[in-house]
Amino acid sequence: MACSSNWWRAPVYFTVSVLLAFLAISTALRSLPRGNSLPTKTTIAPLLLDASSALRKSGFNIIATLLQITPEIFISSPHSTIFAIPDSSIANASHTSWLLKHLFQYHASPLQLSMKDLLKKHRGSCFPTLFHGKNVALTKVDEKERVVEINHVLVSHPDIFLNGPLTIHGVLGPFTSMDPRYVNQGWDHIQAPICDSNLSLVSEAIATKNVVEWTHVIRLLSSKGFVSFAIGLNSVLDGILDDKMKLNSVTVFAPPEFSFVASASSLLEKIVRFHILPRKLTYMELASLPANATLCTLAPDHDLEISKAVNITQELMINQVKIVAPNMFESKKFVIHGISQAFKLGELPNTSR
Repeated sequence: MACSSNWWRAPVYFTVSVLLAFLAISTALRSLPRGNSLPTKTTIAPLLLDASSALRKSGFNIIATLLQITPEIFISSPHSTIFAIPDSSIANASHTSWLLKHLFQYHASPLQLSMKDLLKKHRGSCFPTLFHGKNVALTKVDEKERVVEINHVLVSHPDIFLNGPLTIHGVLGPFTSMDPRYVNQGWDHIQAPICDSNLSLVSEAIATKNVVEWTHVIRLLSSKGFVSFAIGLNSVLDGILDDKMKLNSVTVFAPPEFSFVASASSLLEKIVRFHILPRKLTYMELASLPANATLCTLAPDHDLEISKAVNITQELMINQVKIVAPNMFESKKFVIHGISQAFKLGELPNTSR
């Protein structure tokens, strides 16, 4: 009997901890700008109350509470679609309040998308979220079975709420796995797919252990403006991963413009490999090497060469190309240096056919 008398404590403690977390998020959000065209919390209070009630009836209690306390997370435009994360995926989260805020923003879109709208889209379509321009992608669309997956996560409770400017769906889990360690490494802690300017999927956010850092490299290159090289690297990544050589660490030289993206696949892979070393060398380590020292690349029989600029600064150059963004990204296994232009490969074959 003594044990059963404390049955009520668990939900009370849970509710209090959730509210405290959301209050922390609310405090962090007070500086968010609000456009004149956006509805105020007072004017949409009845709508939020109905939406929260619908969420609770479907078992999404945490999102229901959050929607009432800090609707600013989800509503930053005249229309909004919310993808509600299950309570079980949030309750035990150890993330800080601002990381949780980013997670929730990544599950909201400034577009109004009912299940009918989602089913009209094709597989590989992307659409924006409220988190810093990050997109999500439709990875499965089956109109006949009325099945939609976003970032490989099933929309398990479609159309929980459809009223005016607000649409809410329930999903089976988060669209991304967040690791706070990536923040300290300079990586994006939201693992979003890469989409082109036409909102078509270019590269999925792969979570496989063996390639997770490559995926972060591709996303980082894209976010830093090295889009064409990121697309080229993603196109040939399977070939690099299938290579018999075991890569424990690499150095990537990334050019801002990479016109070889449209080249034949064999040539593209050869040129991308020419920009990657099978070992990690920071800028200081490269600078310590003597002039004319050779650097083996992933392209067989094609090496790079250390060169020094003939001027007062003695700038470090590789194959007469300047490193303009040294150590742009660095982890235990990778380092990326931004270079002023792509390296020229010795004898390029004639690709016209």
